[in-house]
Amino acid sequence: MKTLFKNATIINFINENINVIKNGFLSVEGEYITYVGSDLPEGNFDVIKDMKGNILMPGIYNCHTHTPMVLLRGVGSDLPLDKWLFEKIFPIEDKLTAEDIEAGSYLALMEMVSSGAVSFSDMYFEPERTCEAAGLAGLKANISRPVQCFDPNENPTDSYRIKQSLSLFDNFNKAYNERILIDFCIHAEYTCDEKTTRYYSELCKEKQGNLHIHLSETLKEHNECIAKYKKTPTEWFASLGAFDSRAFAAHCVALSDEDMDILKAHNVSIVHNPTSNMKLGSGFAPIEKFISKGINVTIGTDGAASNNNLDMLEEMHLASVIHNGFSQDATLMSADTIIKMATLNGAKLQGREKCGNLLPGFKADIVAISLDAPNMVPCLDAPALIVYSAGRSDVLMTMCDGKILYENGEYLTIDKEKVYYDVRKAVERLYN
Repeated sequence: MKTLFKNATIINFINENINVIKNGFLSVEGEYITYVGSDLPEGNFDVIKDMKGNILMPGIYNCHTHTPMVLLRGVGSDLPLDKWLFEKIFPIEDKLTAEDIEAGSYLALMEMVSSGAVSFSDMYFEPERTCEAAGLAGLKANISRPVQCFDPNENPTDSYRIKQSLSLFDNFNKAYNERILIDFCIHAEYTCDEKTTRYYSELCKEKQGNLHIHLSETLKEHNECIAKYKKTPTEWFASLGAFDSRAFAAHCVALSDEDMDILKAHNVSIVHNPTSNMKLGSGFAPIEKFISKGINVTIGTDGAASNNNLDMLEEMHLASVIHNGFSQDATLMSADTIIKMATLNGAKLQGREKCGNLLPGFKADIVAISLDAPNMVPCLDAPALIVYSAGRSDVLMTMCDGKILYENGEYLTIDKEKVYYDVRKAVERLYN
């Protein structure tokens, strides 16, 4: 099917620099964009959508989250990370079933797709359910089963978590027309040991995998690692071969300059999670330093238990303003930089070629933002309007691989009422 979007304000990147086309045209055939420009393209189209009064931008990438944790939204509020995780979150997670994971995954997909996300990077258990939910709903996703080790006597070859991770890779990597990619995952330094990390990192390298980790999320975590190993978490992971594969690290609140150099040398991407880090009192990552060193920086929401939503437009807004305020420098983080982090950089982190931009030959991952709201008038600077003014209620349409998943408030690939029913059942069992 051939679709033409006309009369739109189009945001894309030319040589990785942001570009705005006013009253532009964009055509899609099948999964791919076939034309972007100011002139009406030749040819006949099956569908023509007049996008006057709308912005078209690349689909958004949520590069670090735990989707089923929407079922724990609000649990353990107003606690620091260690107490929140070990005293509140883990006890509820112990009760979760595969059916709960599926229900939570679908609820999270609804929340993300309605705020412009076309892809996400997820770490959680029972990941097959999340793979199937994302695949059937039409989104992209990089999904992993986190590896942990709490028994110092456990042999890594016997680890059921590692076996589940490898099974997930074998059964789901490149599933659903390659929209689902399987990553490897070590939860964190403080939940794993050296022999397991070394063994699993070698497996990741053998499989040419992409490794997802939590890294230096708090100063406490950072300093306790130094006290234990005489190494920072970054140095610890690097010494065990974790960065010998493609890798990306969430949070990175407490990195040293030497840590940043190690990550840059190994081409490790960083995921900025401003809301979660601020809510848990962890601080926030010095992303301006990361960017200045040439590190690929992206944005993620983290899970809904520590955010407490999966709204990437809100995350982009916060990421754009907190650093300027802290540094007292209004030029530090620009709207252009934030949009690139949430789109083009996210596609790079996930290892997705021809994604994250609106150009001919790229996958048709497109978000339409309506200008028909008081907060979106006037449209004098489209990138600034997206970052500083837009909210999820302004998302008119989300398309992934040329298929519209959400439009005019309707979920076209997800049964909303069934999801709500399943979530209510899960919540009643978990908390009653």
